[in-house]
Amino acid sequence: MKTSTGDKYLICYEENVVHKDIQNLPKTIWSRVKEIVKERLTLSPEKAGDPLLGEFKGHRRIRSGDYRLVYRISKLERTVIITAIEHREYIYKS
Repeated sequence: MKTSTGDKYLICYEENVVHKDIQNLPKTIWSRVKEIVKERLTLSPEKAGDPLLGEFKGHRRIRSGDYRLVYRISKLERTVIITAIEHREYIYKS
């Protein structure tokens, strides 16, 4: 997992996000995602995104245009693990 430090929560990216999702994002979307991570996820990840249901229970999502950032929170470790960043058409199918 790749990590970056934040003010409050440590941000980790799963390997598939680093090697696949980020590489496939348009640069403008990646810039927006970095802003979201810095401004919202490091400070209050519980409030930043909406909870998901079904097979994604325990994960949350943030919308950015037609793209979705999916993550889970480890409160004990004060860590946010980003598990996917994809277009809304594909995010829940992988």
